[in-house]
Amino acid sequence: MNQGKYVFAQISFFLPQRIFDRLVLKHNGNYRVRHFTCWNQLMCMMFGQLSSRESLSDLVLTINAHPGKLYHLGFGKTVSKTNLARANEQRSCLVFQEFAYHLISEARKICLPDNDTSFSFSNSVYAFDSSTINLCLSIFSWATFRTGEGGIKLHTQYDVRTSIPVFMHVSAASLHDVKL
Repeated sequence: MNQGKYVFAQISFFLPQRIFDRLVLKHNGNYRVRHFTCWNQLMCMMFGQLSSRESLSDLVLTINAHPGKLYHLGFGKTVSKTNLARANEQRSCLVFQEFAYHLISEARKICLPDNDTSFSFSNSVYAFDSSTINLCLSIFSWATFRTGEGGIKLHTQYDVRTSIPVFMHVSAASLHDVKL
């Protein structure tokens, strides 16, 4: 985990924490929170995504394997499955959504090429894609898709020049792309 610690620290270094903190205040994200803040939650979930953890149990087990490094990696004092699950369930997703859109806009500024593309369009060109994500209907009873199947659909609009998503929306799996 030592090498992974340095890579994770380098990646998280580029996240603008002041902007994230402003969004947390705007959406009252840390209301009645003592230890496990929205920033700690973001770091845990980001670590889980980057290390390909398959469940909250797997993530918490991996994080707690090195308790001396928790604070330095931005996870806070302790990470428990209960706290992480409660935070994911009860906190407003708008904090993380707006932060993601801020990061996307910053990435687009950096990645826009200086007119050296093979496209000769005067305006931006976008591609629209959607992916159906299958869910277990016995666990996610609200995600009915087909008879006996559950799922949601992730719609994404990409800027063709930068290959960076511009818009993302999660909907019912039965919603057709044209309607979005």
